[in-house]
Amino acid sequence: MPEKKHPVLYFFAWLIIGLFLGALILLYRGDIRIDTGQARPDQSGTIASGRGHVSEHTSFADAVMKAAPAVVSIKAIQWKQPAAPNTTEELIQRFLGKPSPHRPKRRPEISSGSGVIIRPDGYILTNYHVIANSETVQVRLNDGRVVEANIIGSDPDTDLAVLKVDATGLPTLKLADINSIHVGDIVLAIGDPFTIGQTVTQGIISATGRNQVSINTYASLIQTDAAINPGNSGGALINTDGELVGINSSILSNTGNYQGISFAIPIDLAQKIAEQIITHGYVVRGWLGAEGQELTPDILRSIDLDAVHGILVTSVDKDGPGDKAGLKPGDIITRVNGQDIYSTRDILNFIAAGKPGDVFEIEGIRARQSFKLKVVLGQRPLRSSE
Repeated sequence: MPEKKHPVLYFFAWLIIGLFLGALILLYRGDIRIDTGQARPDQSGTIASGRGHVSEHTSFADAVMKAAPAVVSIKAIQWKQPAAPNTTEELIQRFLGKPSPHRPKRRPEISSGSGVIIRPDGYILTNYHVIANSETVQVRLNDGRVVEANIIGSDPDTDLAVLKVDATGLPTLKLADINSIHVGDIVLAIGDPFTIGQTVTQGIISATGRNQVSINTYASLIQTDAAINPGNSGGALINTDGELVGINSSILSNTGNYQGISFAIPIDLAQKIAEQIITHGYVVRGWLGAEGQELTPDILRSIDLDAVHGILVTSVDKDGPGDKAGLKPGDIITRVNGQDIYSTRDILNFIAAGKPGDVFEIEGIRARQSFKLKVVLGQRPLRSSE
């Protein structure tokens, strides 16, 4: 005979099971989440998401506050002679018995730029092209003072110049370790574009060691996409710690205005140049007294040589250091002081790093035979500032 079921017992059994499961859910409900993908704050205060952690710090105000007081605006004035008078116009005026129209004796031609204070006693670093040929230079300090500046010296080969204002206790910038910068690092450009007032733009370091984009003789530039416009030249390129990375110098543009590629002179080079200008009024560089060109495949085929690195000497200055040492046109220079030479820029930088009187060893190939020379460097003639 089948066993009789008791509905009341079944009801209480399921009720007890349900209450037990509900208690378990309430006990562990803190660990049960539905992930919608929405970012949420974690215990550290950063924003967390499925893609990792993103810092909540998005302001560079601290870096700008450190650097901005050391960046100045520059106005350079060159006085131009007026155009020659129109002789026919003057004759007509005399015939009519009227005086000749008044003509100003000279008119000012004003260029603007920026600069960076590098010493508390008033030394300022800027670009040479900002103050080239100027007779009067005015500097507007960050506190609003406008003071006249003296040009201590310039170096057109690197597009740098040093000014001096009569002031003390001026703010300066800490210099960045140039070896610690990397492509992709965030940088800020500070200057006075279009003379509208101090302005900050942001970008990244796009490349380093650019040396084929400048008219300057010595250049290994930092490329950035921080916006640089007329008036920014000579201003500061800083990192996010407010340290000086470089001196803003130029842009690559088809229009003359910013198109996304800017260049700055690395601060290690700028500092060396500034120290020499302050000490001597100019930059002292070694000089070989020879010109050369890159070795192209056509040149190598013409001299029946394969896989040779170096430069071809095209001319040698008479009675110059190279000439006195026996260097001749047609020689191929492959090494300088044991360092391989691959381009004209290589040898230019090696020689320029030397001082007048230094003895350099040059190795090369002449008429398919190797040779060695000892050269006593001279002093590189100063480049005309005109």
